[in-house]
Amino acid sequence: MSPAPGYATDFAERYDDWFTPPPQTTDATVTLLAKLAADAPDGPLLELGIGTGRVALPLAARGYEVHGIDAAKTMLDRLRAKTGGERINVSTGDFAEVDHDGNFAVIYVANGTFSELPTQEAQLRCFARAGQRLLPGGLFVLDAHVPEALATDCLTGAQPVESASGAPVLRTRRIHPATQRYVSDYLVLDHGLFQHIKVTFRYASPGELDLMAASAGLRLRERFGGWSGAPFSDRSSYHVSVYELPASA
Repeated sequence: MSPAPGYATDFAERYDDWFTPPPQTTDATVTLLAKLAADAPDGPLLELGIGTGRVALPLAARGYEVHGIDAAKTMLDRLRAKTGGERINVSTGDFAEVDHDGNFAVIYVANGTFSELPTQEAQLRCFARAGQRLLPGGLFVLDAHVPEALATDCLTGAQPVESASGAPVLRTRRIHPATQRYVSDYLVLDHGLFQHIKVTFRYASPGELDLMAASAGLRLRERFGGWSGAPFSDRSSYHVSVYELPASA
């Protein structure tokens, strides 16, 4: 099943204000994806969980043909209303199914969104469907927490989160190892009232993700310690994994 649109539907009008990462994070994400696309076959890009277009719009502005899928129509409405939004071909639906016409040079999912798929079955299905939609030599790119670092982070209590609007945002995380899940609770002070947003994730280790990829006929091409392109190491708390469909597939 797809992640429940919940917070994305209820707070679509404020999503960009509260949950947009700092500009340097978006710039790094777009730059790395553009670099990867340059080494992939010629073809369009597809974003899973495209949301309001934080990553897709700057990629399209660089001249890439970008498509997207999202479960929340309200988020897609926000994307279409933005400058350049009309250039992006979007579908409303379950991104685990990668149900979008065409074949793609790069399929990517950013900002931890892959972990919003709630079960191993859904995550496996996403890998399998992505493999079927990739051009030979194409890439499937996702980012995720390193579980050991995530567990440590969950012990730190409430943490401030930088928001685009400057609204005070606090986040706490609770981890549930028995089910490989963690829950992020956000408190946003908005016009004198607190808004509570709860998001549940299903985490997976890099090794488990590699097995999912292998089951879909994909192989790990490289893994970075973040969208900056830094090397992945024992100190990395996050990773960006790049899987490739062999050209002979």
